[in-house]
Amino acid sequence: MTGSEESPSFRLAYVPGVTPAKWVKTWNERQPGIPLTLVQVPAAEAPEVLSAGEADAGLVRSPVDRTFFSAIPLYTETTVVIVPKDHVITAAEEVTLADLADEVVFHPLDDVFDWDAPPGEPAFERPATTADAVELVAAGVGLLVVPQSLARLYHRRDLTYRPVVDAPRSSVALSWPEEATTDLVEDFIGIVRGRTVNSTRGRTAAQPAADDKPGRSGRGGTRQTPAAKSQPKPSAKSSGRTARARTGGGKPAKRGKPRRRS
Repeated sequence: MTGSEESPSFRLAYVPGVTPAKWVKTWNERQPGIPLTLVQVPAAEAPEVLSAGEADAGLVRSPVDRTFFSAIPLYTETTVVIVPKDHVITAAEEVTLADLADEVVFHPLDDVFDWDAPPGEPAFERPATTADAVELVAAGVGLLVVPQSLARLYHRRDLTYRPVVDAPRSSVALSWPEEATTDLVEDFIGIVRGRTVNSTRGRTAAQPAADDKPGRSGRGGTRQTPAAKSQPKPSAKSSGRTARARTGGGKPAKRGKPRRRS
């Protein structure tokens, strides 16, 4: 390597709520000479960051534009509603969207859900961020529906959450520009898919040649000759005759008395 060449590195973007720590740990164990740099980005800005080449791959929220990006779905999160600890909803283990119909529910500008119609009563204005909306919930002026990871990320001692069983759910995927599928991207794909260090990186293994299959000529087997193919199998009746022919056939011959020699 010359002095003008840059050392290889891998840049991984990730959106709020996603915790890449376990994959980063595995990367550092397998690629000690290639540093992994984490780039935290808002969910809405992740596609722009990847397409601009500011990160090699990203842990993003679905949906992913598959006309430009490749993506591997990783997991789908439970959806919850964040409420004050003394709210009546805390009496239930889980709720439905109908249970929120009479509540003010915030719909921040960075909301990760693609709502057809947001639940509850709309707030007088939309908070700029999910973090701002959490502050408003703590002030007791409304509720907030988010993926469970965001409820944990913005946890406060005076707030809690309950699952919303019929709400949309947010999925997380590993995504990267399809035209920039580098070897390092392939290495990270192997990590998130749980491949061992000695396994292939997703490339299709070479198929054996037709002549290498058992039953054919070549290294995999011996060729069956036409004579062997056309030779009829002996019937049970003919097999019996053949067996008797080998042993003298039929009943055993009687032995005569030995003659005396004079």
